[in-house]
Amino acid sequence: MKKIFLFSVIIGLSFSCAKKVVQENNTPKEETKKVVGGDVDTHGCKPSAGYTWSSLKKECVRLFEVGTKLAHAEDGKTYSTVSYVIFEGNQAELFLDTQKDPILLERKSEGDSWTKGDYQLIPWKGYVLKKAGKIIYTGE
Repeated sequence: MKKIFLFSVIIGLSFSCAKKVVQENNTPKEETKKVVGGDVDTHGCKPSAGYTWSSLKKECVRLFEVGTKLAHAEDGKTYSTVSYVIFEGNQAELFLDTQKDPILLERKSEGDSWTKGDYQLIPWKGYVLKKAGKIIYTGE
């Protein structure tokens, strides 16, 4: 009789432990849950909501709302990304899909082109962006 009682206690405990393990595996862990729109970059901008930090404007901006769209110059390739430029006074900030960081350009006076290094943004029938004398982007 003792053997049957001891055997039933062991069986009961094993089922109880097995049930607890199953419950723990099915319980979602809080640290794996992500909140949509909960991402924030180092400047406090929310990339998932379309915001990007502008050094020129000193704020988070949505480039597609405040920027001028630049398209790749005709080079026979097909691109699925776009680039933008935003303006503030005599400065322009380039957000190129081929560059990780934005590029700040300056111009000396109204009507001149904006330049930095081998980049030159020319106001001509919209805008033309050249790098080392070669047209790489155009925009309206």
